Amino acid sequence: MIKKQLLALSAVAALSTTSYAATDADVLKQLEALKAQIAQLEAKLNNQNKKLEDQLKNQDKKLVKVEKKVKKNKENITDVKIHDAGDNIKWDVDFRTQVDNVSYKLANGEKRTNDGIMSNRLWLNMKFQADENSSFFGTLSYNKLYGDNRADITNAGGTANNASFDWITNEAATNDNEVKVKEAFWLYSNSSFLGNDDISWTASVGRRPSTDGLGINYRADQERKSALSHTVNVEFDGLSARFNLDKITGVPGMWLKFCAGRGLTNAKLRFSSDGTDYLEDNDTAENVDMAGIIFVPYDDGQYSVHMNYAKAWNLIGNKDRNGDGMADENGKFYNFGDIELATVMFKAFGIGNGISDFLDDTTFFASYAMSKTDPDSGEMMLGSSNTERGHSYLLGLNMPCPITDDARIGVEWNKGSKYWRSITYGEDTMVGSKIAARGTAWEVYRHQKLTDALSFTLRYTKIDYDYTGSNGFFGDYGTPMSMGNPQAATAVEEAENFTANIRYRF
Repeated sequence: MIKKQLLALSAVAALSTTSYAATDADVLKQLEALKAQIAQLEAKLNNQNKKLEDQLKNQDKKLVKVEKKVKKNKENITDVKIHDAGDNIKWDVDFRTQVDNVSYKLANGEKRTNDGIMSNRLWLNMKFQADENSSFFGTLSYNKLYGDNRADITNAGGTANNASFDWITNEAATNDNEVKVKEAFWLYSNSSFLGNDDISWTASVGRRPSTDGLGINYRADQERKSALSHTVNVEFDGLSARFNLDKITGVPGMWLKFCAGRGLTNAKLRFSSDGTDYLEDNDTAENVDMAGIIFVPYDDGQYSVHMNYAKAWNLIGNKDRNGDGMADENGKFYNFGDIELATVMFKAFGIGNGISDFLDDTTFFASYAMSKTDPDSGEMMLGSSNTERGHSYLLGLNMPCPITDDARIGVEWNKGSKYWRSITYGEDTMVGSKIAARGTAWEVYRHQKLTDALSFTLRYTKIDYDYTGSNGFFGDYGTPMSMGNPQAATAVEEAENFTANIRYRF
C-alpha cells in the first residue's frame, strides 16, 4: 500500500512539471513537499517492517517452545511404554494335538499294537527382562492323553487298574493343586568378563532347558536348546555359565559352557515320622548329580563342531536278587555307580557353496557318542560289575521338501552297541528313546507350514533292538541280553511309532 502511494506521488510530480508553466520557486516548493511526504511514508514503512520482523521472531520462539514440548511429550510416552513393557511378562503359546500309532514285535514273534493314541500338549512360554543384563524364562507344561487313562491309582485311594477319570477336573474341588513347570530360570548376560571386552558371557540358574538339544531338535521342529541330545535329553535343575571365545582366540564361533545340576535329592519330607525334616533319608537312593562341559571349537555359520563331556554320580536302578527278571521290593531304587558320557558332532548348515538351492538349504549332521560305567564296589551297572563302554552313531539330514513350498523333510539313523547308555528319557516319542537304542533306529519326518501360526507334522520311527534294556535304568535289572536268548522271549525286538500332529505356535 505504501509503495503504491509513493508511485502515485511520483507520477503527480512528473505531471506537475510537464503540464503547468510554473515558476522555478513554485516547482521547488512542490518538490520539497513531495520529499517530506515521501520521507514520512518511508518512516511509516520501516516501522511496519520492524513490527512484522518482531512478530516473526516471537512466532519462531513460540514454535521452538512447541517443538520442545512435543519432543518432551514423545520422550514421556516412550518412557511410559518402556515402563509398561517392563511390568509385563511376555507370553507365547505352543499347543499341539497329536495322534500316535504304536506297535511292538516281541522276540517270540508276538505282536502288540495300539492304533490310535490321542494327546494334547500345551506349553505356555514366558519371558521377563528386568534390565539389559538380566532376564527370566519359564515354561508351564500340560501333556495329557485324551480323556481318562487306565492306571494303578491305589495310592490315591482308587481301585487298582481302574480308570483315572478326568471328566470333572476343572469343575470339582479337589486336593490337587499341581502345576507342572517345565522350565524356570534366570539368565544374566554381559559383553565383558572381568573387564575384558573380548569375552562376552552368560550365567543361568534354575530349571534349565535340557531337552530338544542339537540333533534331536530337527525332527522335533524346535530351536536348539542346551546340551547335545545324543547323550542328554532329560529335564534337569541346575546352573550353567557360557563364555564366548571367538574374539579372544580369533577362531570363528568358539564358545565354552560349564553345566551342573541335580537330578534327585535325598531328603526326608516335611513332617517326617521322627521329626528330622529334610535330613538325608537312609532308606532311599542318594543324591544324583551331574556336571559337564559343552565346547564348540569352531562355528563359521555353515560348518561347526560341537563337543560334550558329562559325568553323573550315584545313578539309580532296580535290583533282581532272585533272577526272575522282575524288580524286587516294589521297584525300589538303589544307587549303582557313576557314568561318563562324551559326544562329538559335526554339522553342516548348507552343503557346499552355491551347488544348488536345495543343497544350500540342507543341514547334515554326524555324531559319535560314548558311555562308560563305573560301578560301586559290589554293585553291577547295566548287569556288569566291570567298567563297560558303549558306543553310538547318529546321522541326520534336514532338507527342503522338493515338491511343496514351506515344508521340510528329514531322515535320521542311529545305532548303539550292547552296553550303550544315554540319559535321554525325555525324548519325545511313545516307543521310548530311539537314540538310546541298543540296535538300529530309522526315522523319517515331514514338517509343513500351514499358516503363520499352524504347522503339520508326519513322523515315522522304527527301532530294531539287538539287545534288551535300551530304555532301562542303571542297575543289574538292565542286564543286556541278545534277542536270541530264551530269557528275552517277551522282550521288545522291534518298535514302530507313526505320529501325526497339528501345532499352533504364536
